[in-house]
Amino acid sequence: MVLGIKIIPQNNLGLIETLGKYGRSVESGLQFYIPIIQKVRKVSLAMRPLSLPNYSIITKDNADVSASVTLNYHVTDGVKYQYENTDSVESMAQLVRGHLRDIIGRMDLNEALGSTAKINQELAMAIGDLTNTYGINVDRINIDELTPSKAIQEAMDKQLTADRERVATIAKAEGEAKSIELTTKAKNDALMTTARAEADATKTRADAERYRIDTVQSGLANADTKYFQNQSINAFSDLAKSSANLVVVSTDDASEFGKLPVVGKLLDKGLKQF
Repeated sequence: MVLGIKIIPQNNLGLIETLGKYGRSVESGLQFYIPIIQKVRKVSLAMRPLSLPNYSIITKDNADVSASVTLNYHVTDGVKYQYENTDSVESMAQLVRGHLRDIIGRMDLNEALGSTAKINQELAMAIGDLTNTYGINVDRINIDELTPSKAIQEAMDKQLTADRERVATIAKAEGEAKSIELTTKAKNDALMTTARAEADATKTRADAERYRIDTVQSGLANADTKYFQNQSINAFSDLAKSSANLVVVSTDDASEFGKLPVVGKLLDKGLKQF
């Protein structure tokens, strides 16, 4: 009997078929088989990356988004992988897409766009051991991108621009209001300061005038008759120098005329102050 020789590479599984029917599995290394009657298939057990093309998903609020998914998988059962499904990898991809549609379909657009980590976790849990049916295990799965449709992106850009303009308008209005508030406060403070200064000045002048009057009155109260007699003589002298042709005075107490110049000066200064 002539035997064929087949070398199964490292991390591969050999499937020996006899007359087209699976017979047994062999490990990596040098293997013998019967040519023509038997055939050896190789199945890689190494981890493989898979990128699923963008496909459309509808969110809970009827927004159209395009999802991009990458995953890593490896074959766990060569017999199931090779014989129990015509395309185990495509079956696995359909399973991933179906669960992803279900998860995102229960979310609003904004929630989905901000929850890729949560989606990854839920998707991994949803797949679980289901892919074992195809002799495959998914080691890692990741949502690379969730992209809203062009129309939704334009609407979101307009909304974002409107929000920014609204915030800028509010900030400008608040700044102007604060400026007006500060300007008004400064003017009021200036008016109050000026009013207080004028009031203090008026009070000072009034106190000075009161002091002057009190001093004069005190002096008059302590003056003797000789001072007023002297003032009377000066008063008559001033009357004599005036343009009046006739002056009538009482002779009861001529010394009282001495008080007239003093009182006159006091009144004259008082009127000039006000």
